[in-house]
Formats: sequence, structure tokens, C-alpha cells
Amino acid sequence: MLIPLSDRASELGAEVGIIGGSGFYELLSDAVDVEIHTPYGDPAATITVGELAGRQVAFLPRHGRRHEFAAHRVPYRANVWAMAALGVRAVIGPCSCGSLQPDLHPGDFVVVDQLVDRTWGRPDTFHDVGAPEGTPGREGSVHHQAFADPYDADLRQVLVAAGRTSGVTVHDGGTMVIINGPRFSTRAESTWFREMGWSVVNMTGYPEAVLAAEAGLAYATVALVTDYDAGVDGHAPVTMEAVLDMMRGNVSHLREVLALAVPSIA
Repeated sequence: MLIPLSDRASELGAEVGIIGGSGFYELLSDAVDVEIHTPYGDPAATITVGELAGRQVAFLPRHGRRHEFAAHRVPYRANVWAMAALGVRAVIGPCSCGSLQPDLHPGDFVVVDQLVDRTWGRPDTFHDVGAPEGTPGREGSVHHQAFADPYDADLRQVLVAAGRTSGVTVHDGGTMVIINGPRFSTRAESTWFREMGWSVVNMTGYPEAVLAAEAGLAYATVALVTDYDAGVDGHAPVTMEAVLDMMRGNVSHLREVLALAVPSIA
């Protein structure tokens, strides 16, 4: 999709985008904040653009600067449109996830290669032909996005290599099932996901990935395992407090992986 650039955005020369949590602001040096307004409303926050490992990187907190957007309320279309408007060519979408399998442990990283969408009600296309009058994307032709492989293979391998260089336990491949939230899974749902062979569960991986594909952006995610979902293998069921504690304890490792990955992104 062709997205016009504003003069201010094009001057910044951002090459790589990161859509993630608020713990990444300190990654960037000589940073400036950029306000971008999109046909889909405002993104979750202003975008911070600065230097990381010799590259210009644009960072956007997916949930807002104060985590004010729950997963089902994140303005995904505005977020991705804003990144594309800056001219980035590749987007990394780090996220937290729950383990569905006994060999995936809290603190592990998973560079997933497939997803299963179990969300509902989330606008998931820029080509909203047939929508009510006044809806962005209403005009134009019907578009069906190829999505057999949701994540860019080259970008995935960059993240895997960066994880291994950093010394974290990183798993190459896996399927992430995305639930709508804001609640966590029931034991029955978690058992079903596990029996299907899916690896991890998350609330934000869709529609971010497909919108990036529609916008022509290379996209991949590195998922940090924060918990055993719904008490996998007899572990205590997940709580929000446990997830946030694990994220805080491992954000430095995730920042290191991103800093190692960015110089190798084509």
C-alpha cells in the first residue's frame, strides 16, 4: 500500500521500527518524538525516533506510554500506518506470551513462525471495502492479503541469531495463538491450545502482523515467555502481576537482543 510521507517524517530517515513495551525508550540516543495522525485515528502514542547501533530506529509503545490500551483496544491500524508513514522498511514487534508446552519456560525467547488468530471484532485491514460511508479504506478494490507465512523469514533469522549471540535461550519457530483478551485463558482453552500443538499464547500478535503485510513491511516478533499459561503441567495459573514481574526482570535481555539485531536488518 502506498502511504504518503510528511516532510517531517521523511527527514528522520528511520529504517527500522519497533512496536513494543515502554521499557525500550532508553534504547535510543539523540531521540525526538514525532506526532503522526492517520486516517485511522492517532496511534497509541507519539513515535520516538533515535539511533540504535548505528541505525535510525522508530519506537512506538503498543499499549500507549501509560499502558492505557488493553490488547483488544490497541489502535493497531493507526500504529502500523504511522510506522509506514515514517518510511521504515522493517518492523519488529516484541511481545510477552504464555507457554503452552513443557519445553518452553519463563525467560525463554520464541521467534515464532506461525500464528493462529482467535480474536474477534478487531479491524484487521486497510482495505475496508463495503464498510459504512466515511470509513477509511472504503473506496477502492477488494484486497485479499497473502498470509501463509505471517513473519518475514530473513528478519526472523536475524532475531534468532541475535538471541543466540546474547546468550538467552531462544527457540527458532513455533506457533503463537492470539486470544482476544483482556482475560487470560481458561484451563480448558489452554489444554485445547496445547493439544493442537501450538507453542505460546498472546493477546497482541494479531492484527499487527497482517497489517504490516498489507503495508508492505517486513515483520517479525520475538516473544518473551512470561508464564505457564493457565497452570500448564501443574504450575500456578498466570496472573497479571507475574507477567509484569517477568517482563521487568527480562527487559534488559530483550533490549540486548534488539540492539544486536538492528545492525543486521537489510
